Amino acid sequence: MMAVRAVNGGSLFRSAASPPLLTFGCRFRQFSSLPFRRNSELGLRFPIFCCGNQFLGYGGGLSRSVHSIVDCVMEELTAWRSRRRIRATVKLTTSGELLEDKLVNQEIEKGLLLEFKKDSDRVLLGVAQRPDGKKNWMVYDQNGVTSSIKPQQITYIVPGVENFDHAEISKFLQKAQENLDPTLLEIAWVELLEKNASVTAEELAEMIFGSSEPLESYCAHLLLSKDEVYFTVLATKGSRTIYGPRPTGQVEELLHKKLAKDASEKELQDFVQLLVSAKAKAALAKPSKSSWMMDEKILYKIESLEAYAIDACKSDEQRKTAGMILKAMGLTKTASSALNLLINIGYFPVHVNLDLLKLNILTDHSDEIIAAAESLLSDSSDSDEMNREDLTHLKVYAIDVDEADELDDALSATKLQDGRMKIWIHVADPTRYVEPGSMVDREALRRGTSVFLPTGTYPMFPEKLAMEGMSLKQGELCNAVSVSVILHSDGSIAEYSVQNSIIKPTYMLTYESATELLHLNLEEEAELKILSEAAALRLKWRRQQGAIDTSTLEARIKVVNPEDLEPSINLYVENQADPAMRLVSEMMILCGEVVATFGSRNNIPLPYRGQPQSNIDVSAYSHLPEGPVRSSAIVRIMRAAEIDFRKPIRHGVLGLPGYVQFTSPIRRYLDLLAHYQVKAFLRGESPPFSAGQLEGMASIVNMQVRVVRKLSASSLRYWIIEFLRRQPREKKFRALILRFIKDRIAALLLVEVGLQASAWVSIGSQVGDEVEVQVEEAHPRDDVLYLKEVLRN
Repeated sequence: MMAVRAVNGGSLFRSAASPPLLTFGCRFRQFSSLPFRRNSELGLRFPIFCCGNQFLGYGGGLSRSVHSIVDCVMEELTAWRSRRRIRATVKLTTSGELLEDKLVNQEIEKGLLLEFKKDSDRVLLGVAQRPDGKKNWMVYDQNGVTSSIKPQQITYIVPGVENFDHAEISKFLQKAQENLDPTLLEIAWVELLEKNASVTAEELAEMIFGSSEPLESYCAHLLLSKDEVYFTVLATKGSRTIYGPRPTGQVEELLHKKLAKDASEKELQDFVQLLVSAKAKAALAKPSKSSWMMDEKILYKIESLEAYAIDACKSDEQRKTAGMILKAMGLTKTASSALNLLINIGYFPVHVNLDLLKLNILTDHSDEIIAAAESLLSDSSDSDEMNREDLTHLKVYAIDVDEADELDDALSATKLQDGRMKIWIHVADPTRYVEPGSMVDREALRRGTSVFLPTGTYPMFPEKLAMEGMSLKQGELCNAVSVSVILHSDGSIAEYSVQNSIIKPTYMLTYESATELLHLNLEEEAELKILSEAAALRLKWRRQQGAIDTSTLEARIKVVNPEDLEPSINLYVENQADPAMRLVSEMMILCGEVVATFGSRNNIPLPYRGQPQSNIDVSAYSHLPEGPVRSSAIVRIMRAAEIDFRKPIRHGVLGLPGYVQFTSPIRRYLDLLAHYQVKAFLRGESPPFSAGQLEGMASIVNMQVRVVRKLSASSLRYWIIEFLRRQPREKKFRALILRFIKDRIAALLLVEVGLQASAWVSIGSQVGDEVEVQVEEAHPRDDVLYLKEVLRN
């Protein structure tokens, strides 16, 4: 019989009918390093025998000519056939009758060594201890655990074992692993394929090890049960399995797949080592993000992890790749595991904005769009040049937040001889550069709005065009669309005009500096005082028309160097009832009313905004303190805004018969649409868009605006919670009770940070009361903020 035996870490081929090859002082090299030759008959590769530094010639002598193991095997097989001494020709049969005989199961007895499935992923070795009920058995496994198993869990009973000592399981397993050589299967496969014969584990052990003792039989079982190339299961009954050799073509195909799989696993392990190395480095020494993108295969794996982290896998393959990486790293297959891994290797900053990635927000403009924008900037022509009113004699105030990049509105005012106030709202004129349907316009439509986040701004137009060309700039001549209004003494509109203009902004003020100037009441800034008086008059008039005051406290955050481990956080809380903020908001609302009136009288399709208030009885909230508490209660029951593109609709919350957003055409695309329509009318042309076309574009824009609002809100909340996380534990914060959610759990407004949160408050506290709280826990990544009321003595 043919057999192969492990000798000194190598492999030995011998035959029962011929002298063992050991008599020639010969051995196999390790199969992994053997040279191979292809057998012309079978189309397969086999290892070459060698003896010392000489190659072995068959027959016992040393020869310098090369003979493959296949030549030896085939000669041996020929001799065996002639002598009919191959016992396998009797045992190794495909007869259905004999197959059935081989499937006779051994009865389970105490002391038997058996292999069983612990669960879907684990197979263990154990010793049968005692019956557990009618069918189950208690076993003591390799991990020292005693458990009950069912007969169907048993995958193999090691033959020839009685009263096995469970303390020897580990040693038995170790010896078995040391003797496993998958390349032995290839040799046995050749023989069995030639005879078209089946085999059991014990028969294979006799073939390749020359023995079917317990250890050799278990080794053969492991080789067969783990083999994915040479053998297939022909029949299984209980713990008994019969295997048959696969056809040559199928083996070659499986070998090809296995090689590809092995290469893929090697590639995965190399990548895992890169991750481990990057994780171990200090923060400043970690690889740059760009370094992970230089190799396509590495980039694919990194992108798979990134997609997994934001739940945006594009395919099952990408999801599977990320899962394999996480498993290889010993991590759970969760989005948070992928996120933390990418942070730990330095690919993501600690404070990466996941929502920015998840919502697929456009942050950069393409080179093509930037080139088109720069081309527009170089064009000095102005189609409205002859129709622009020179308003450079006016003192012009531009009031905005201190970090505003795009400045698109400014104000002027004077008092007429009859005592009435005349106001100008100057709005930047981006249509000086951009035409409807142009490449830059289509990109702005796709974005819908500029994105303002604590960590940065992503403008609707390319930055250079928006900041240098379109924005209003102090001390420079600027193209604008100016809306002028003369007010009646009660604050209603007496006269108005809409015209193209040239202005020269005098002051660029922050809200804080504008408020300070108003308090100083300087004679030389009389125009600013007129604007403040006009704002107060307008607010009074709007309230008489049913306007609802929804002013509250709002946080504004600027994060410096957001990719640092501990970036600097600058937090500001804006009171919308602040004089300067009231002034600006009232003038913007006034402009919107004028444009709506202008559009209505001239039948111009525009995005007319309205907001019903029929369900709001303001008097029902008069008992609540005016300001954030009352505003919060009212806002919760307000209905959503509506848009009509043919005629104005009442905006009940603002107390206006009609309203059009017009003052931010650089930042909001719907404002830009209003400019396109109005500007065409001023030139005596038909509006570029019908009401139906406006409605279609607005649906696209509004969808994107909702996404950006969600992003802005989540980003702001993240950084406020991060700000609170950094504060000393003992620090106290003032909080207004807005309402009670359940029992004594109250919705609070943290006055110093402008954030709404919840906390338990003591008995006796009422809506509108102010309490003190401390931060117990703050985890911005998980959106967790736990507050505790500070009880007063």
